[in-house]
Amino acid sequence: MTAEETRDLLKSLRRIARASDLQSHALKSQHGLTGPQLVIVMAVSELSEVTTKALADHADLSPATVVTVLDNLEQHGVVERYRSAADRRIVYTRLTQKGRDMVAHTPSVFGEKFAHRFASLSPARRRELITSVAELAELMAPSS
Repeated sequence: MTAEETRDLLKSLRRIARASDLQSHALKSQHGLTGPQLVIVMAVSELSEVTTKALADHADLSPATVVTVLDNLEQHGVVERYRSAADRRIVYTRLTQKGRDMVAHTPSVFGEKFAHRFASLSPARRRELITSVAELAELMAPSS
């Protein structure tokens, strides 16, 4: 990788991180949820009643991070957790009515402007961008 490629890549990644941070702050002030909280709420909505491990896998977050986010969401009445009747070691999470209302009225985690601009791209271009960003994430992941 050349010095120019490194600089251009880092600059683009910083712009993405900054935009994500700004969007998370806007979500928090307008809707009471941060970006990570909205990701978890949307994942619970998609998966219905779900374990923390399944939620962490789905959202690509660590179980510890998911538990911290769920603690906060539970305190605010957005989700509720309960133990399995069959196996008390298993804890499920589901949305409360407040959580379902949030899902119905909360905008895209990326913001409406981005969602509209992204949707205006061709399906092939959207898939190409998603694939490229996923590949970058893989390249940047710590090796196991």
